Amino acid sequence: MTCAACAGSVESMVAGIPGVKKASVNYATQNLQVVYNSKKVRLSELRKAVKSIGYDLIIDAENAREKQEQAQQNHYQSLKKKLLFAALLTASMATVGLFFIHLPYSNWIMMALCAPILFLFGRNFFGNAYKQARHGRANMDTLVALSTGTAFSFSVFNTLFPEFWQARGLQPHVYYEVAAMIIVFILLGKLLEERAKSNTSSAIKKLIGLQPKTVWLIENDQEREVPIADIQPGQLLLVRPGEKIPVDGQLAFGSSFVDESMISGEPVPIAKQVGDKVFAGTINQKGSFRFIAQKVGSDTLLAQIIKLVQQAQGSKAPVQKLVDKIAGIFVPVVVGLALLSFIMWLVLGGTNGFTQGLLAFVTVLVIACPCALGLATPTAIMVGVGKGAESGILIKDAESLEQAHRLNALVLDKTGTITEGKPVVSNLIWAQETLARQTELKSILLTLEQQSEHPLAEAIVRYLREKSVSTLPLTDFNSVTGQGLQADFGGRTYRIGSLPFMVAEKIHLSTEFSDLADTWAEAAQTIIFLAEEQQVVAILSIADKVKETSAKAIQTLQEQGLTVYMLTGDNTRTAASVARQVGITHFQAEVMPSDKADFVKKLQSQGKIVGMVGDGINDSQALAQADVSIAMGKGSDIAIDVAKMTLITSDLQLLPKAIKLSRQTVQAIRQNLFWAFIYNLIGIPVAAGILYPAFGFLLSPMIAGAAMALSSVSVVTNSLRLKAKKF
Repeated sequence: MTCAACAGSVESMVAGIPGVKKASVNYATQNLQVVYNSKKVRLSELRKAVKSIGYDLIIDAENAREKQEQAQQNHYQSLKKKLLFAALLTASMATVGLFFIHLPYSNWIMMALCAPILFLFGRNFFGNAYKQARHGRANMDTLVALSTGTAFSFSVFNTLFPEFWQARGLQPHVYYEVAAMIIVFILLGKLLEERAKSNTSSAIKKLIGLQPKTVWLIENDQEREVPIADIQPGQLLLVRPGEKIPVDGQLAFGSSFVDESMISGEPVPIAKQVGDKVFAGTINQKGSFRFIAQKVGSDTLLAQIIKLVQQAQGSKAPVQKLVDKIAGIFVPVVVGLALLSFIMWLVLGGTNGFTQGLLAFVTVLVIACPCALGLATPTAIMVGVGKGAESGILIKDAESLEQAHRLNALVLDKTGTITEGKPVVSNLIWAQETLARQTELKSILLTLEQQSEHPLAEAIVRYLREKSVSTLPLTDFNSVTGQGLQADFGGRTYRIGSLPFMVAEKIHLSTEFSDLADTWAEAAQTIIFLAEEQQVVAILSIADKVKETSAKAIQTLQEQGLTVYMLTGDNTRTAASVARQVGITHFQAEVMPSDKADFVKKLQSQGKIVGMVGDGINDSQALAQADVSIAMGKGSDIAIDVAKMTLITSDLQLLPKAIKLSRQTVQAIRQNLFWAFIYNLIGIPVAAGILYPAFGFLLSPMIAGAAMALSSVSVVTNSLRLKAKKF
């Protein structure tokens, strides 16, 4: 496709097929997204419709992107060759026009040189214009074909019948070099545009480059290298030092450090032990290990990221939909203006009215190409989405990227969003008289907690195992439902549980432990006691820890002008404690999932643009209701599916970055649209000759061709500036 009007033509042709509900074409990414009834529409019909107006469609292919990239690369190389030969012939023509114009057959020589430029190197413009015209449509190719065809035809007439003008006292001027230069400049502009556009999708190429092509498969204790496409879930794979991990899986043997910066954005490698998860595209550092493949092919985390980025780069922002409508009527309007300028010159231009009217007609057609208009929004979106992906912000559609900068209210779920989402031991204090027996008592504590299925027991077991505590043989064990555990070790009775359990068993609690319990309870932590016989010997507190970055992120969001709210199903005391720690003044506790959605609606009814951030199934309703929905990457699949953005690392500090990225992207779009519109608003009247009566200035069609090419390249270059900006 060569301009936004091309995209509009493809879109309307496909949308007109019975059974197609919606068709959307993105000019920058060369993608067509279709919603259709598969019982009424065959894919071959879609392709036939697209081919009827001069394009082709890659459908349902395993390596569709590779095919598309190959086609674009072939197109780029073809453009280079056409430009080279067209430029050589144009230079030869210019030499004749400048130095040998008085030769008897100079016009014939220039005609012979110009014809292959138009009808060989520029034949696509004429072929596509004809196909568009057959369906009553017009695009950039129509403008180019009309302008160059008119200039060439007029010149051929003057070459064959010079006496027609000489009899009327006029010189039979020819404009072969004008037609040739227009083709050369447009080919140059398309070449530069193609090169610049390829840079906007560099994020996708980087992500795809993270996927290794082969993998070491272990079968019957034998290693063999096989293509990654052959791997099935459940197979045992080997990763050596420095190699990329090929698929998602779980460590079975060995250990290592893995660079997961492509997922987390963090440069520090992560230690991996048996049982830990590993992800495709991450890089093994020093150790060698074997792991069991769990997710392969399109199911891997990396493949999902690539898919989401591709979809987002191909989606349309609301402002682009408006631009597409303008582009759809733009070309016919321009043709009308060009004809009007020709008629005005014919009526008011006097002796040279026809010649200058013809030049004005050609110049208006050339300068008004809507390429810049078509590129203004999608190129900025492509760069913005790609930049977000590289930083751990997955954006699912262009609308959310455009909307995010307008947010003035942000609703945060507590558990898993502000907090870690899993209970951890935050304090463990031993009685002074038991310090010498800590190793033994830790073993007793671990042995007891291993018998419990309570989530808090899991936190204690995890904490003690990390400290390499060993267990003891257990014979006499008793569980008191809802209160605690009891067992005998070495003839002594040990109990672990809550304060009511200790009181019920008449266990003595020292003043020091009592004061600690009050302090920790005030901070909304859960308190657990370990007693030996009738004396408490240790006190633990368990909490869902606030993420280290949450307070800083919330402060930054508030500095950006957002009012931050916290909603949680937890009790008021815990909610108040967390809100106090992170600096949130507006919060609600004991909230049901439907209440979260109602709260978002309430804010919206007050005229606020609301963002919702959550990580669980219970947040999905509110996420769907919000203007911008953001999921934490370590949350539930449902939340991630519903949300329009995903923070891969679940780090809230990415939120202010996402909002800043949105502001930068929207700013780039506005700048692009300003220059695209202002360029045409100024360029078309000047090309028509509005300055001629006052200043005697008439724009050359060659300069118009160069300016048109420059406008497209400048819009893409402005979008690429986003890459260098910090956010």
